[in-house]
Amino acid sequence: MTIATPTTTTFRPFALEEWQSRHEQEARWNIADSGVQPVVLSELLGDDPDALARLLAMDLHYPPVNGTPILRERIAALYPGVTPDQVLVTVGAAEANGIATTTITKPGDHVIVLEPGYRQVAGVAANHGCEVEAFHLIEERGWRPDLAELAAKLRPDTKLIAVSNPNNPTGAILTPEEVSEIVRLAASVGAWVLADEVYRGTEVVAATDEETPSFAGQYDRLVLTNSLSKAYGLSGLRVGWTISDAETMQAMWRRHEYATIATSNVSMALAELAVEPSVRARLFARNRALIREGLARLNAWVDSTDGLVTLTPPYATALAFIRYHLAIPSLDVAHALRKDGVLVGVGADFGEEYHLRVTHGLNAEIMDAALAQMSATFARLADRQANTSS
Repeated sequence: MTIATPTTTTFRPFALEEWQSRHEQEARWNIADSGVQPVVLSELLGDDPDALARLLAMDLHYPPVNGTPILRERIAALYPGVTPDQVLVTVGAAEANGIATTTITKPGDHVIVLEPGYRQVAGVAANHGCEVEAFHLIEERGWRPDLAELAAKLRPDTKLIAVSNPNNPTGAILTPEEVSEIVRLAASVGAWVLADEVYRGTEVVAATDEETPSFAGQYDRLVLTNSLSKAYGLSGLRVGWTISDAETMQAMWRRHEYATIATSNVSMALAELAVEPSVRARLFARNRALIREGLARLNAWVDSTDGLVTLTPPYATALAFIRYHLAIPSLDVAHALRKDGVLVGVGADFGEEYHLRVTHGLNAEIMDAALAQMSATFARLADRQANTSS
């Protein structure tokens, strides 16, 4: 009996992740990653004398497939009006974004994504048989979204608009007015909004620790994704979640069962601790300090390049999307840096040439060494370009 008829399609690799997975183990200084200096287990457990004993006593069996009740309850409490039955715990935001995209869309649907951006949703949608277009953040406007471009690209068959807020790689944060306009435009054609909010809690403005408002409660056709990887500094736990209405969550749950069945129960036990309010506040404070100190260090380095490198200030994330002023494609520059021991993110992999994504929320000695080598590499590339053109 035939179960399904195979179809032929061109697979679109995830260029950014392929670049990192090929080269991150060999890099002397890896500043291509997208989070902060990772939290170690003892930091997470803190001063609780019984925390380690509870972990050692765990039964290593299958956990609840949709996430433990305590974890879903604590995640739901982070969002206005969200209940635990609207929460599905996933293997990182990567799984959350993937199953959300394939749940909402079908082959032939029209999808619009925000760029520069983390191109996972765009790639998943394209591999799913969707037609994918982009609307853009404009660097000359401080990485503000071109909402007129979004309006012009909307069609009656637009099924999904995907954004990251705060944005990866630019660190831009959508204003409440921009969020409202994206929602209004989506509603005008009945499209869904997928909001990847993994960088909420990484805001760098020192005057306030206020988190970027969530899209939660703004719209009925909405899927939110998040994880412990960025603001929490716990990427190794591979815990994420997705939130939507109960019917959509059930449909994503069915795809979750195909993809991973469940997140590790050890990871979920640690996640329960991480999202407990007092521990969450402690982790966020630790990571905001790293981000702010790292950004100050990076800004000083940018100033030292005499205009060879410039940066539109990020308002959140441990990322900087630096522009270099050389007529050399970003992949070539990234390869030159890689050969000198520094791994960075390739601007073209985010949809923006002549840029590189670097992480600055790392320990000072790592950043200082990486930036010193970047100065030497850029100087060599600038000299080579000058000699070629003379």
